Amino acid sequence: MLTFVGLGLYDLEDISAKGLEAIRSADFVCLEAYTSLLTGTSLAEMRCYYGKDLEVLKRDDVEQHPEGFLSKAIDTNVVFLTGGDPMVSTTHIDLRIRAARMGVKTEIIHGSSIVSAVCGLSGLQNYRFGKSCSLPFPYGKWCPKTPGDVIKKNLADNLHTIVYLDIQEDRYMTVHEAVNLLESMVTESGFQIPCYVGIARAGSPEPKVRAGVAATMRETDFGGPLHILVVPAGLHDMEREYLEVFAGYGNSDLL
Repeated sequence: MLTFVGLGLYDLEDISAKGLEAIRSADFVCLEAYTSLLTGTSLAEMRCYYGKDLEVLKRDDVEQHPEGFLSKAIDTNVVFLTGGDPMVSTTHIDLRIRAARMGVKTEIIHGSSIVSAVCGLSGLQNYRFGKSCSLPFPYGKWCPKTPGDVIKKNLADNLHTIVYLDIQEDRYMTVHEAVNLLESMVTESGFQIPCYVGIARAGSPEPKVRAGVAATMRETDFGGPLHILVVPAGLHDMEREYLEVFAGYGNSDLL
């Protein structure tokens, strides 16, 4: 059995009771640590709280060479931990397909997701989101243009865009870095992004949410990780009011 368990957004207490029971009864527990991570705790604290050793998996361990832990799931109970909800990432969908093809039974225990948290923290209505995109760090002279294309298309369709920011072993992308990259893209593409919503530490006791133009984002101290960015389309009255009340939209003094 391979059980996918979502850990939620921020710290140890985000996991469901069902998920915690699955971990504690597992024969083998692995943690996928590259699509998301819990910044409100540490690996040592997780091992202590769960009462289990955790094998930390990198990208290649999951996407290229998952046979090691998948073969264990044929005869034992293996738990695969991810931040957020395990099935938001297409990587994990592919992994479940691979497991099924090997004859491994699978189960999903869902966790709170940044997809729904963004709506709650920003007040942007969930049915008004279009295609999302990921924004990676540039590599040398390479910088993907796809995020700009996705945002441009969504704005034309009056749809909001979630922009997932890159996470690497030694760094995470900030709202400041993301805005600078996107502003360069849109300048080249000949359109403008009229507003951003930056969110930091969703799921924590004190998340940071700020809405405004690029200059406002650059002036705002979003603090520690993780960060995520939203590009809103035209705002409904309630969306606008929510951003005014909870994200300082239209008030440059609320930084």
